Parts: sequence; structure tokens; C-alpha cells
Amino acid sequence: MAGRSFDVVLFGATGFTGGLTAEYLARSVPAGTRWALAGRNRGKLAGVRDRLAEHDASLAELPLLEADVERPESVRAIAADARVVITTVGPYVRYGEPLVAACADSGTDYVDLTGEPEFINTTYLRHHRRATETGARLVHACGFDSVPHDLGAYFTVQQLPADEPLRISGYVRANAAFSGGTFSAAVTAFSRGRQNLASARARKAAEPRNASRRTRYVPGRPHREPVDAGWALPLPTIDGPLVARSARAVDRYGPDFAYSHFVAVPKAWQAAGLVAGVGALLGAAQIPAARRALLQRLPAGQGPSEQKRANSWFTVTFVGEGGGHRVVMRVSGGDPGYDETAKMLAESALCLAFDDLPATSGQVTTAAAMGDALLARLQRAGIRFEVLSS
Repeated sequence: MAGRSFDVVLFGATGFTGGLTAEYLARSVPAGTRWALAGRNRGKLAGVRDRLAEHDASLAELPLLEADVERPESVRAIAADARVVITTVGPYVRYGEPLVAACADSGTDYVDLTGEPEFINTTYLRHHRRATETGARLVHACGFDSVPHDLGAYFTVQQLPADEPLRISGYVRANAAFSGGTFSAAVTAFSRGRQNLASARARKAAEPRNASRRTRYVPGRPHREPVDAGWALPLPTIDGPLVARSARAVDRYGPDFAYSHFVAVPKAWQAAGLVAGVGALLGAAQIPAARRALLQRLPAGQGPSEQKRANSWFTVTFVGEGGGHRVVMRVSGGDPGYDETAKMLAESALCLAFDDLPATSGQVTTAAAMGDALLARLQRAGIRFEVLSS
């Protein structure tokens, strides 16, 4: 990457999560880091820069780069001149692929915060091979989807015996609110069930098999949560399959690894309400008029207030078993969807830019690409990884 102008470029800096990520970078980049803000509206970018400069006058001259996914040459120019590109521009299934393609072609590292399975599977099928040729690391899901789950399972594995069959279950609890962008991505994903299924099948057919090791995601069943005595429901997000992909890539997960993923709530009536609410949203997302009405209720670019975020929190509790040992550990932090997501996303980009990492390329997970280095960064940044019992 010799001769590139920027270590890190943030694309989508004018959005809600993009603005929080810009603020985190402004506080956290090492001295001498060459970074820039990118987006399609230079005036809005200048407004973000002005807010940053109120707290640090040296950022008044932070470079601004105009780019629009509808002008592929503009995103190619960004990718060609950066070592790492961060993007918060979603829904990714609509807007994300031009930047992935540009980074894969340019050998540029890429991070996003998507939780959209169709997008991740599609970019694997179309751009993984090219990225392996150029050395680009394409790392999806670098926010709450799926860093706490992926690195939490990775941390749990390290507490268990090596070379033994391992079983891990993760239990998610959270108190937080949605932004318009997150809600839009969820509704879009719900409306694309057939496309999600088709992309998953195509990826499964294309991915190489490992005959010497077995790794899998097991959806699981509703049950009493074993640590906090609540109720656990299967959580069919991208997190479970992504943990299984990390296990395929990293031998330390053992010869036979299984992961199950759940949401945990204290009361049975809350579990029933959650199932009913998700079912209603899934049904509404199939009807175009209802889908449009849902999206209008919470427009993209809006999100929870600073006070609401300050009162938000998350925990992910992992129960791991293998080789006659049982361990319970927990990942925890503040507002999961925005403040902590901005932290995870920014630290992932800085990790790729500056840390000594394993040799990987193509579409890779956070655990496989960054592992211990990102774990240490997040611990220093205030996200807790704790062993509760062993």
C-alpha cells in the first residue's frame, strides 16, 4: 500500500452511526494518523468536521472526500488511496457492494457494521476470490453484529482445553433503542427471505470443506437460561453462523466445535411478547405498503438521544464445555447499537491499519483476522471480557 494518502477513510460520516464513529476516531487515532471523512454531500461532511473541530482545532483541516455508490469511479478512487476503508452506508444489500468490489480490486482493507446475511454471502461469492488475490481483508459485521459474539466465543475457547470437542452457547441481553438506519436494514432483510435463503445455499455450495475438522452453528431450542435463570430463545441473526466461520478458520476451536445463539429475557411473558413482535414485523415486511409505512415511522439518519444511549447496556454470557471442563464468561458494555458499535468499528479499522496480525486475506471474520489484537484493543477501550466461573 505504499504511496496511499490515507491510513483510514470513513465513508458515510454524515449518518447517525457514521457521525459517532467520526467522533470516536477523533478522540482515538494515534498521532500522525492520516484519515479522512467521505460521503456524497460535501456540505454535510463539512458540518461533521466543524463539530469535531469544536473539540480539537487541529481537525479543522481534516480532508473531505466526495463519493457516491451510484458513481462507482468515486468509491474506486477512495479505495485506491486508502489502507483501510470504514463504511456505515446501509442497508448494505442496496448500497454496499460497489465499495466492497473497489476494495477487493485495490487490495484495500474494508470494515462495515452490517448484520445482513444476504449481503455477506453475496460479497463472499462475488469478491472473496479477488480479495485473496490482492491481499485485501474484507471484514464484515464489525459492530454489535458481531464483535461481542465472535470475540466472546473466541475468548471462551481460550479458557477451554485444546484439541477437544467444544460446545458453546451465547446468551444476549440488552437495553437499547434502534436508529432509523438499523430499523431500515432489519425491515429490508425481513422482506428478502427468498434472497437470503438463496444466497446462503449458494455460499454453502461454494465454500471449501474441511474434512479434518467439524464446525457448525446449531440454532437450539427455547429453554431456561442457565446462568441468570431467565428464558432463552434462539436468535437467528448473523452472529451464530459467523462464529462458526471463525471456528472453521482457526484451529484452536478444536476438532469438533458447535455454537448456539440465544436472546435471554427475565420473564416468560417477555419471551412470548418478543416472539409475537418479531412475527408481526416479519409479516408486515412482506407487504410493500406496510413496509413503506414502517420505514417512514423511523427515517434513516435519526437515532436515540445521548441520554438514552447513556442508559443503554448489553451483556453476552457464554457457557462453554469441553474436555470435562465448563466455563462461564461474559462480554459487557454500554449502548450496544451506537456508542459501542462506533467503538468496535473504529477499533477494528485501526487494528487492521496498525497492528501486527495473522496473515489473512479475502472475506474474513474479526476473530480470524484480528483475534487477540482486537480483543486487547476493546478491553483497553472499556468493553469487558470477564471469566465468571471455570
